[in-house]
Amino acid sequence: MKTLLLIACMIASVVLIGCNEQSSDSRVVVQDKVKSDNLGGNAVTRPIVAAISAVVGHGVEVKDVTVKRNDADLLEVNVKGYNKAYSTKQFEYFMEWLDKDGAVIESITNKWMPVSAVARSNFSFKTVATTPEAVDFRMNTRKNRKVK
Repeated sequence: MKTLLLIACMIASVVLIGCNEQSSDSRVVVQDKVKSDNLGGNAVTRPIVAAISAVVGHGVEVKDVTVKRNDADLLEVNVKGYNKAYSTKQFEYFMEWLDKDGAVIESITNKWMPVSAVARSNFSFKTVATTPEAVDFRMNTRKNRKVK
């Protein structure tokens, strides 16, 4: 029993440390089936690593947010991130555009929007304000709520 516990702890520590290989250029994504064999890519250990990932709570991480004015003088927000989990994560975001006084600009486009982030992959999405009066924003996220 102690041996099994020790093996489980070793596997968990390797997963938490990060056994996934990265490309030297962020523009190049090397998929699991192309990489060298590691605990997450090995057919025998993949279910264990995926289960540990789910228990530990690996999920999406926002790595970069850029804001600019586009040619129509509308505020444009680009969000880039990475899904650390071994499963696709679906979530929603709600963007609130703010005017120069910090007040929310009401719009019919103020609604929850879905995003899907593939397992162990980068993701990105862009959203654009509906009025030039928008000078700032506030974005909230939540777990995707499936409509029944």
